[in-house]
Amino acid sequence: MIEIRGLSKSFGTQTVLRELDLTIHDGETVAVIGQSGSGKSVLLKHIIGLLRPDAGTITVDGLDVTRATERQLEELRVRIGYLFQSAALFDSMTVAENITLGLREHTKTPVVELERIVKEKLALVGLRNIEDRKPAELSGGMRKRVGLARALAMEPAYMFYDEPTTGLDPVTSDQIDQLIDGLTKRLNVTSIIVTHDLFTVDRIAHRVVFLFEGKIYFDGTPKELRLSKDPTVQKFLERYTLINL
Repeated sequence: MIEIRGLSKSFGTQTVLRELDLTIHDGETVAVIGQSGSGKSVLLKHIIGLLRPDAGTITVDGLDVTRATERQLEELRVRIGYLFQSAALFDSMTVAENITLGLREHTKTPVVELERIVKEKLALVGLRNIEDRKPAELSGGMRKRVGLARALAMEPAYMFYDEPTTGLDPVTSDQIDQLIDGLTKRLNVTSIIVTHDLFTVDRIAHRVVFLFEGKIYFDGTPKELRLSKDPTVQKFLERYTLINL
């Protein structure tokens, strides 16, 4: 479980998060939406301890992230898979080297086992026989899949997705959504998806929270979001539905 209470964060004179409260239960898939600059990615960075809040607490499975030592944060991050917006693959590494980077840095996994894990995770994301290729040889959708395979390599309890379908065509976006949904159900992980893509929200999320002016303005199901008569919610939905068409 992730529990966030009274989370506040400012950068200079700009307040991004204002006494934000949020609870995410085990096994949930929660989509976080909001305009650019509303604090979505900042929220994720606080949960994994990359940013320290000005006020408030973040508790992940009993660990207060805001007071955790670097050793405790390292142990927590091993349990969190993170798919970056651009996939963030290292161009100088092969697909296999990218996928096993965390394992090589944090464990003493034998080479034979690393090779098995690479094949297993690539199969999970629908890819085969590309272990020796470099990221530059892959399409955008394939790079996302490799990034997802890397995130899964450490057998995480949590998965964080930062704009997983940004920059992809509609068909590939749909494939990535189906892949994420299938993996979430199969592996029973708790997922947070930061996205502007309302189609992704409808297809994947159990719950959606809408950030506005630093706080959670809406918290409910995707259907409840769509049916909301609130003018602020409606304005956001209209704007980003057009963007995604």
